[in-house]
Amino acid sequence: MSIETWGQIRANPKFQKFVKKRNRYSIIMSILVIIAYFGFILLVAFDKPFLAQKLVPGSVTSLGIPIGVGVILFTIILTWIYVRRANTEFDTEAAAILEESTK
Repeated sequence: MSIETWGQIRANPKFQKFVKKRNRYSIIMSILVIIAYFGFILLVAFDKPFLAQKLVPGSVTSLGIPIGVGVILFTIILTWIYVRRANTEFDTEAAAILEESTK
């Protein structure tokens, strides 16, 4: 890609709108993951008795195990949602902008 083409793409208002939308979405998804992980770590650090509660009296499994698994599953689901949107909507928009700019 030539510097001239890159300049045309960057000057395209659709490209600028696309970049803002993609960045906003990425930041929101990142914040959700950070909240999930740091929330769990803060629970471990400051509320061990809560996490140590047994799921069923006399069982070995504490409440911390399913919450930890939930954090992992939550981040896997968020990643899947992001990848699905990136591979469909974002890739389609980027291709359309590139096609428009190279004409």
